[in-house]
Amino acid sequence: MINATDLSDAFARNVGIIKMQTKDLTHADSLIQPPFGGNCLNWVLGHLAENRDHVLELLGEPVSMGELGARYKRGSDPLIAPGDDTLPLAEILAWLDRAQERIVAAIARMDDAAWAREIVTGNNRKATVAQRVFFLYFHETYHVGQTELFRQIAGKNDKII
Repeated sequence: MINATDLSDAFARNVGIIKMQTKDLTHADSLIQPPFGGNCLNWVLGHLAENRDHVLELLGEPVSMGELGARYKRGSDPLIAPGDDTLPLAEILAWLDRAQERIVAAIARMDDAAWAREIVTGNNRKATVAQRVFFLYFHETYHVGQTELFRQIAGKNDKII
């Protein structure tokens, strides 16, 4: 069975992988669109930072990004050019770091009753807080896996992991 420390470590591992995959990438690199459709690295990482707001909320914490994350919400328009609402790559990485610290602290404060609390998700399904946080972790890993491709699209032609 996964415990609180395992979950904290898993979220931390994702941030570590993101840092490895973005090492030596520029903000301009993060805006390169994949040639096969989809969205750029900047959007994906901003989406992950915005996703961590949902994790924080579930853990009883105030959100971090708030309106700054609106550009990166699920279903938002593709980010095809920098705009006023486009966050610099370094800033997104800093948001992920700050959210990580807060997630670790919040997970450590959770008790069995808090994890077992039932909620209704955005798609009108019932879940426990634990189930939903784990789903959001799974969702994050999906996008973290994409970062390897974005690194190659940016021309790094290396293998990090």
